Amino acid sequence: MASITPTQRLYSLDALRGFDMFWIIGGEEIFHALAKITGSPAMEAIAHQFTHPDWHGFRIYDLIFPLFLFLAGVATPYSMAKELEKGKTREQLLLKVIKRGLILVVLGVIHNNGLELKPIAEIRFGSVLGRIGLAYMFANIIFLYTKQRGQIIWFWSLLIGYWLLLLFNAAPGFAAGDLTMEGNFASYLDRLLMPGRLYKGIHDPEGLVSTIPAISTALLGIFTGNLLKYGTQTATRKALQMLIMGLVSLILAQVWNLVFPINKNLWSSSFVLHVGGLSLILLSLFYYIIDVKGIKKWAFFFTIIGMNSILIYMSGDFINWDYTTKSIFGWLLQLAGEPWNALVYVICYLAMEWVFLYFLYRKNVFLRV
Repeated sequence: MASITPTQRLYSLDALRGFDMFWIIGGEEIFHALAKITGSPAMEAIAHQFTHPDWHGFRIYDLIFPLFLFLAGVATPYSMAKELEKGKTREQLLLKVIKRGLILVVLGVIHNNGLELKPIAEIRFGSVLGRIGLAYMFANIIFLYTKQRGQIIWFWSLLIGYWLLLLFNAAPGFAAGDLTMEGNFASYLDRLLMPGRLYKGIHDPEGLVSTIPAISTALLGIFTGNLLKYGTQTATRKALQMLIMGLVSLILAQVWNLVFPINKNLWSSSFVLHVGGLSLILLSLFYYIIDVKGIKKWAFFFTIIGMNSILIYMSGDFINWDYTTKSIFGWLLQLAGEPWNALVYVICYLAMEWVFLYFLYRKNVFLRV
């Protein structure tokens, strides 16, 4: 089977990004509603996976955020090559990367706090978009100024360096290597360095220090993008290679988990390998089904979401989806009655968002940062 040509668009990338965003914009509420309606232990177990653990551990909902960052990395070799083909210099691309990263940081602050002016002490600066912006920015700078061997060295240096930082240090009054929320060194540095308020007072899951290993999440995506764009293997072999890489990453994560627990709040090094492995496996499946086998129609629903992911993420800041859904479908919710109206509400809510994105897609309107 012929290899996918370097210039061909990766439809699987938009589809998987949309699949990822689907759960962020409300898809997980389907399972929460079904668990409440049915009381089924199996459904409750699934719904439980769409919550975050308090500290150590992993649930499938923890994959949503890092998967998006991983996919941003996958897109890097494609977007950078396109800019270079237009005659852009490395310095021009550097400025563009920094600009995009800082814009995402600002959008994250707006998403957290709105446009109302507040005292700095009341502003939360850590954010999902901010972490994506900073990790994307530094990973792309590494991509611009190092070859693949250097990128691999950066990947492991950041993960091992972060582990050693937390292993040999701790907050005052705690033993070195303490990984509790109060005692870990990353949260302590955030309390010292970050302005404004932290999400949990003493800790912010999108803190400054834990952004260091998040850069490796983006770099793993860049490695994958390089494989897909420049690899000489057949497309089928690329899919298989991603699958194997994902499985190896999961094994390494479990080994590292013994001494550095998988923890999304800390974005621990074992967490990077764990979610990286799952991301690779998911992309290998989407890539094989959509880009290699050409089975695309089923993914159109997710592709519409993936092509305007930042816009739909920010949409709740200027559109009251809850009010809109109840205003338009209030009659249907009354018709459904208790307890099924909760499930009907979620479906209508998601349908409203999707129709909005489809309208923008038809009008060729996309938010590009």
